[in-house]
Amino acid sequence: MMMNRRTFSTALLAGASASLVSTRGIAATPPQAKARNVVLVHGLFADGSCWSEVIPRLQAAGLNVTSVQNPLTTLPEAVASAQRVLDRQDGPTVLVGHSFSGMIVTEAGMHPNVSALVYVAARAPDADEDYTALAKTYPTPPASAGIVFDGDEGRLSEEAFLRDFAGDLPEARARVLYAVQQPFHKALLTGRTSHAAWRSKPSYYAVSTEDRTINPDLERFMAKRMGATTIEVKASHLALISQPDAIARLIVDAAGQPK
Repeated sequence: MMMNRRTFSTALLAGASASLVSTRGIAATPPQAKARNVVLVHGLFADGSCWSEVIPRLQAAGLNVTSVQNPLTTLPEAVASAQRVLDRQDGPTVLVGHSFSGMIVTEAGMHPNVSALVYVAARAPDADEDYTALAKTYPTPPASAGIVFDGDEGRLSEEAFLRDFAGDLPEARARVLYAVQQPFHKALLTGRTSHAAWRSKPSYYAVSTEDRTINPDLERFMAKRMGATTIEVKASHLALISQPDAIARLIVDAAGQPK
């Protein structure tokens, strides 16, 4: 049965609070402004189309959505690409990052238009933190062994993509995503954030419990450290595709829409 916008929005909002687990923040955050804009940022092994399942759900909830095309070249250039989109937003905006783009959200989230941050199985470093060193304190996820380089460009092998990155998706769907993955530059991985927006902005985190790309316990640690409102989703690294309702609900909640 087709649902009109109001019906879908009501259903989406009604389910948000039931699935969220609040944790105590590290530092007090200012009152959260309601947002009608959402900016989405993709990570490694992907492009902006990876949000295609989440976007229509957010639009049905009445939100204005933009998916950034992350250049995956250097961290400053990736942050700048998000900042340019944030500059165009009219009023409070939820900034959402998946995977590596948690680095971008953490830095670009200082933008004055950003009212809240959402991390989807994402990196969430502190200011000037060596994320690679932090990740090494946890067991290495299987996908790491599947990264291959052509000169300075890196990508995920097809086997690792299907098994360790998109393991809970139908194979045909995963192969489409593999075909459009955008290679990243080695220089991207050397960047460090100079700010940690989660220390001053309301933050939300979706942990993927079956993640083979970022260790789920590392995700839990980062979510707890930032005092994020947290959900756990039984999903691969691509919860935004395999569990889009849960991810959309979290983003709607971060927008501060009335329930």
